[in-house]
Amino acid sequence: MIAEPNTASNLPSQKENAVHDDTVPESAVQNGSCVRNGNLKTPREKRKVQNQCENIRRNSSSSRRASQLQSGEVVEAVTLFEVVNIGKRAMQSVVDDWIEAYKQDRNVALLDLINFFIQCSGCQGMVTAEMIQSLHKKDVMRKMTETFDEETGLQYKKFMVYPWILTVTWPVDMDNEDYPLIRTGPYWKKFKANFCEFIAVLVQQCQCSILYDSYFMNAIISLLTDLADSMVRAFRHTSTLAAMKLLTAIVSIHLNLDVNKHNAQRLYEVEKKRISGKRTNYRLDQLDRKRKEYEHKLLEIQNMMNAIFKGTFLNRYCDVIPEIRATCIEEFGSWIKTYPDAFLNDNYLKYIGWMLYDKQAEVRLKCLLGLQGIYSRRELVSRMDLFTSRFKDRIVSMPLDKDHEVAVQAMKLLMLMSQNCEDVLSTEDCETLYQFVYTTHRPLAVAAGEFLYKRLLSREGDEEVQPKGGGKFGASTDQLKRLIHFFLESELHKHVAYLVDSLWDWAGKFLKDWECMTTLLLKNAEEDGEALSDAHESALIEIILATVREAAEGHPPVGRGAAKKILSVKEKKIQLEDCTKITEHFIMVLPQLLAKYSTDAQKVANLLQIPQYYDLDVYSTGRLEKHLDALLRELKDIVAKHSDMSVLEASSRTYYILCSEEIAIYSQVDRARTQLIDELMGQLNQLLDGFWQKEEEFCTDAGEISQMHSALRRVAAFHNAHDLTKWNLYEKTLRLLVFEIEHGSLPVLMILPALQCTYFSLLWQLAAVLENPPKETLFALRRELRRFSQICMSFLQHKEKDVREKTFVILCDWLLILSHQDSNNSKEAVGLLDYPPSTSLQEKLLLFIQEHVFMEEEDESKDLTEEEERKDESCKLDDLHRKRSLLAAYCKLIVYNVIEMTAAAEIYKYYVKTYNYFGDIIKETLSKTRHNNKIQSAKTLILCLQQLFQTCAERQDSSSGVDLSSASFTNMKELARRFSLTFGWDQVKSRESVAMIHKEGIEFAFQGATGVDGRCLPPNLSFLLIIIEFSNKLLKPDKRLVYFHFPESIFEDMGM
Repeated sequence: MIAEPNTASNLPSQKENAVHDDTVPESAVQNGSCVRNGNLKTPREKRKVQNQCENIRRNSSSSRRASQLQSGEVVEAVTLFEVVNIGKRAMQSVVDDWIEAYKQDRNVALLDLINFFIQCSGCQGMVTAEMIQSLHKKDVMRKMTETFDEETGLQYKKFMVYPWILTVTWPVDMDNEDYPLIRTGPYWKKFKANFCEFIAVLVQQCQCSILYDSYFMNAIISLLTDLADSMVRAFRHTSTLAAMKLLTAIVSIHLNLDVNKHNAQRLYEVEKKRISGKRTNYRLDQLDRKRKEYEHKLLEIQNMMNAIFKGTFLNRYCDVIPEIRATCIEEFGSWIKTYPDAFLNDNYLKYIGWMLYDKQAEVRLKCLLGLQGIYSRRELVSRMDLFTSRFKDRIVSMPLDKDHEVAVQAMKLLMLMSQNCEDVLSTEDCETLYQFVYTTHRPLAVAAGEFLYKRLLSREGDEEVQPKGGGKFGASTDQLKRLIHFFLESELHKHVAYLVDSLWDWAGKFLKDWECMTTLLLKNAEEDGEALSDAHESALIEIILATVREAAEGHPPVGRGAAKKILSVKEKKIQLEDCTKITEHFIMVLPQLLAKYSTDAQKVANLLQIPQYYDLDVYSTGRLEKHLDALLRELKDIVAKHSDMSVLEASSRTYYILCSEEIAIYSQVDRARTQLIDELMGQLNQLLDGFWQKEEEFCTDAGEISQMHSALRRVAAFHNAHDLTKWNLYEKTLRLLVFEIEHGSLPVLMILPALQCTYFSLLWQLAAVLENPPKETLFALRRELRRFSQICMSFLQHKEKDVREKTFVILCDWLLILSHQDSNNSKEAVGLLDYPPSTSLQEKLLLFIQEHVFMEEEDESKDLTEEEERKDESCKLDDLHRKRSLLAAYCKLIVYNVIEMTAAAEIYKYYVKTYNYFGDIIKETLSKTRHNNKIQSAKTLILCLQQLFQTCAERQDSSSGVDLSSASFTNMKELARRFSLTFGWDQVKSRESVAMIHKEGIEFAFQGATGVDGRCLPPNLSFLLIIIEFSNKLLKPDKRLVYFHFPESIFEDMGM
């Protein structure tokens, strides 16, 4: 159906696309012109004309034959289409050959060019022509038709290309929307580029010869205009692209002619003044003729431009095919940039403004790119006032576009408008656009970061600003203060990493000015009356931490970007330099900052995260051990002052980082750590001794409970990262848990950290098991593992909700660890320590999830103030986060085969009902289990639907079956539809799963089909309406197999 290059048969990648010689459009000769005469009657006359045509065509094309050596064979390109399709490099020589052929016989060459455009449309049909001189106007109009011949199955299009009426004949199946311009792959991409280049070179080479002969361009414009009106998409698309590229080339010629005309006019005036008072001479006459010649050519070019614009652009810029609309708008933007004097006015700009509302992202994108070319030139912006006022609101809304690339380009356009148009964006517009720095799509966030930096943070004259105190951080200080103010005003305090990442490409210089930032923090109010407030200090510390992380890690924060990017050599070098700069600066400054903010938990927790990005060798190579001592002193003081878990965990992690055995400072840090833990354990032992002496009395003393809580939390935080086995912590905390089980009087503040300490102790013991440990050690550890598991199972029914939830998470992680021990351990150790969950434990875990995650809580409606509503909303979010953590912990057990996959059926029941809250977790569980075992995963899905169906039937208790109009049945169908969508578009990949669902579903639907008289309808028959939601995923061969799963009696009753 589509004409492929004849050379394709010799190309390995194009063997399937080879065509026969009979697909090449033919032409015939009449009176020396290459036309096919529709009045020829006899076959002999037709053969004679055809042979003449072939001879002339080959003779006229012989000078442009292109030869290429492909696979050892020489391929000759005869027609223009073949030359362009092969991709001959010397496109100019091809065009020059055609021009020479045109000068020899313009009809032959012109019809050759017409055939080229028809073939580029992918048409294998025949082009015939008849002369127009003998026809009246009414006859001509009657022939301008596009019809379908039902007898031959061919479609005809007749149109006028003066002095002929051309008839294009093609098979009707050409409408299957497959033609060169829309084909994918590098081959066809190159063809499109060659096609566009050919048109541009053709016009360029013709401008000094045949462009103004009132024959060549009239014929081509007429051809492309008529083809662009065709109902066939291939003709319409190809001719529109050709017409737009033709107009682009003509616009360039018009611009050159305009320049030449002005130069000729100036020379004429100079020459005229020089010979004023004398008779005109030959030079003046020559310049006058040249000036008039340019004027005549300009008039011709303008007529061509108007003909193409009105005949093609105005009809096709709103075509139903988005590719055609995009082509029109793309070229329209280039016309405006190339020749603004002609096109940059409101009569033309309205078209690009209207297409900003197009439904297709590709068209909107071309509009934005075209406008960027205009707004980037300040001299053109003054002519855009009316357009800007009319379409500004639309452009401001486009960063919210659902297409990411459109949103990015819209933000870049707004950046240009902000720079080159004074006061075009209001304060409200800018504040809206600033917030895009927090979006998860990084290109859009970076574009918004540029807008924020250039519009708000970086102002002209900042570099010349000198601080009042004579310091060196004037410009950076002002920018930092503006950034802090913006961050606080945005009220999105947890997203500082996103803000810094958005600004990194544009404001990296001042964001890496850590000396300025820390100087601003350490500055006292007495020294400078403009010291930062507490909120500003907290914000600045968060910014410091985010900038340090961005510089040290070199990739976007979590949630912005699919994966860590691979750094180039240059980027790695910058990263190492930044790490060294961070280390050298903060080694000396961090102890001072910790000393100043030692009582502020939030500030300290953020500051203590900085050492993880240190190059720790700098301590020894730079002889900075005294600063290490200062840091360790501050750490010890902070641990003693705080019981906040975030601070304690940050302190513990800092000790862990500094205690790396490979570095020289290990012994120094290890001594400090051991001394600190000795003190912590001493305090805990003292409190425990007092507890065991008082017991019940101890639990009623709030002060002692608080001290015990703080001591246990400190030890738990350190036990998480450090092995405290030699302090025998396990026995002490286990005794507390046993006491709680027996008496049930311990406060929650003591139970939670004690539970954590016991859990960490067992993990460290498990990690310490060597490849060949003594059996006594293994049996002892196994006994303790079982004992702790029983304690956790007991705590699942604890009266306190916090204890139950903490125990559930620990138990899930515990089972996962025991089921996936390191393969390096001995088989004997793995066998003894393995702890598969029992059936009763699995039931308890599932019941816990149903009660604590999926059970709906009553929402008490109260008249709350605005502050109370905010707090209530915050509590709901925290509660949702807690539920998601519980569900994720349980789903991990299913994914890693710790518990049976069928347990997921109970979770899948809530997929639709709780989609907004837990849909992502359930969907990921479904995906992972399907990856593990396709068949078992499919059985779990069908089991879920079967259980829901049975529950629905039991509730309705109807002898006639399930009510198909009930809400529960509708919900089941929706759930099945959602399950079906998870299989995606690859039917082959999901073939086995879908077939299994149909098999299991049909068997379930026909259970109990035989009654007393053998004619009883199956009670579950309506379940087939649920299974049908998966039927669109069946392959054709599998549909026959599904047919055989139905009972034979069904077809016997139907007479089949």
